[in-house]
Amino acid sequence: MAATLTSSRVGVALGSNLGNRLRNLQDARALLRKLAVPGEAFLQAPVYQAEPVDCPPGSPDFYNTVVEFSCRVAPHELLERTRGIEFHLGRAVAAERNAPRVIDLDILYFGEEQMDNDILLLPHPRLTRRRFVLQPLADIRPDLILPGDAATIAKHLRHLDRSEPAVRLVQSSW
Repeated sequence: MAATLTSSRVGVALGSNLGNRLRNLQDARALLRKLAVPGEAFLQAPVYQAEPVDCPPGSPDFYNTVVEFSCRVAPHELLERTRGIEFHLGRAVAAERNAPRVIDLDILYFGEEQMDNDILLLPHPRLTRRRFVLQPLADIRPDLILPGDAATIAKHLRHLDRSEPAVRLVQSSW
């Protein structure tokens, strides 16, 4: 008899800077909803526009948001599924690191998991240093404390390096 996985709350960052950015986020959200445990809360932050960080010169601005939901898959399976969603929505394999992309999905946290291997790092190592992730996450989970951390998401946002680019609200409901 196979063991039943318990559900874990997971946070996923969504970003798009090619094509119809809002539609790309909506399409990705719809596919992520299929991974969510039915009947449990599916939280979605507003969409923000942000300058690209660590991207090639001339890259278009991103639309960014965060969703949180419960799922019953293992972390590596969620990674495979998010990569499948990216592929399905037309993300191309780029030769250049951080090249513009139709969709980018990053697992930010996975319940209380802490993982550091070649394939998956949890919580996401740059999560607390990027305004384009912290702001939408703070909108839906300001009091969240990540595994291995002592500060809330709201506190990380308040103490973020001032040189980190600002974000602009695009749409609250999407």
